[in-house]
Amino acid sequence: MSGASIIDDLHARGLLHDTTDMEALRERLDAGPITLYHGIDPSASSLHIGNYVGVLALRRFQDFGHNIIVLVGGATGMVGDPGGRSEERNLLDEDTLAENIAGIRGQLVRLIDLEPSGGSTAEMVSNYDWTKDIGVLDFLRDVGKHVTVNQMVARDSVKSRMDSEHGISFTEFSYMLLQAMDFHHLHVEHGCELQIGGSDQWGNIAQGVDLIRRREGAHAHGLTWPLITRADGQKFGKSVSGAVWLDPERTSPYEFHQYWKNTDDRDVERFLLQLTLLSVEDIAEIMASHSEAPHERRAQAALADAVTELIHGADAVEASRRAAAVLFGGQAPTAEDLSTLRGVVPEAELAAGELSATEPFVDLLVESGLVSSRREARQALVDGSVRWNGEKVVPDDPQHALVLDAGMVAMLQRGKKNKRLITLT
Repeated sequence: MSGASIIDDLHARGLLHDTTDMEALRERLDAGPITLYHGIDPSASSLHIGNYVGVLALRRFQDFGHNIIVLVGGATGMVGDPGGRSEERNLLDEDTLAENIAGIRGQLVRLIDLEPSGGSTAEMVSNYDWTKDIGVLDFLRDVGKHVTVNQMVARDSVKSRMDSEHGISFTEFSYMLLQAMDFHHLHVEHGCELQIGGSDQWGNIAQGVDLIRRREGAHAHGLTWPLITRADGQKFGKSVSGAVWLDPERTSPYEFHQYWKNTDDRDVERFLLQLTLLSVEDIAEIMASHSEAPHERRAQAALADAVTELIHGADAVEASRRAAAVLFGGQAPTAEDLSTLRGVVPEAELAAGELSATEPFVDLLVESGLVSSRREARQALVDGSVRWNGEKVVPDDPQHALVLDAGMVAMLQRGKKNKRLITLT
């Protein structure tokens, strides 16, 4: 792909907020591949959806033939960025940082190619490696003397914290100097000319551009995208249970898929543009189809499939679809479907040998908590509102009594919404 057209693609997707000098950046991109970096805060052993936006931006540049660097903030993670926070974060120790960085790398390789072929390069680095041995006098001489306190205090991220109830510690105040030093180091050692990030990072990025100019007499670039927000006022990347993680152990692929399926109509086109690798033209077609029957939520389905496949793979998309058909469409589940729903549907473990020989489903309904009494259970069976693995349970049907064996896992359902995963021991 043409390097210059990455700017046009970002613009079409609504992913351009600030640049240091748009014309100069376009001219540099026209001249050939550029080396750029984006920083990730290793505050957890998994990336979350907020991180995903930046990693996907790196992927976009990589797809256009540019050289990328993923900087994991091993050093700055020990300090904390004041931007977007009301109080100081907990600082991390070295062992925790190492564990977090290892977890993050495992997720990065699904989104970007860290071993590309064809001449382009990709690296993952930690700023702890070049920061840990720098003494305070070296830092003040090489970085501090090139920056005025007036500049630092004028940054929005610092001003908001200074005006807040908690104020800002000197530790966090120094964060932008550390990030500027990162850009300078990558510029000198790796030929990095561009830093990208969310709009809340603009002050830090501009500080690095200025430090490179002052120390090296060189021209570097910065580019930011607008912070991704939700039209309903909820914080992007949050679900009912908390943050939406890329680690399947923290947010299951099914829950991840459902998060995107529930996207507000007001957000879905923007999310398709900004959070997927689908072409702008393909997204226009999806939205045209969606507008024909908005109640079918075709755009949300396309968004959920595209993002989930990027993070968890095509098999996870198919498994999530099947699990949804079981939960909402009454489809009979397979063993794989039931496994997918673990942690999503409440579970109950019951002893098969202790079930009544004549009324096993009465016992199951009561012991699983789907009803409060045996009388209520019997009435639910008479009403025909009980299903076992999607099949209606008929009272006194001997076929059902025969399948209640130890070791089996099944879905017990009362009505449309009340479900339990039953494990018989």
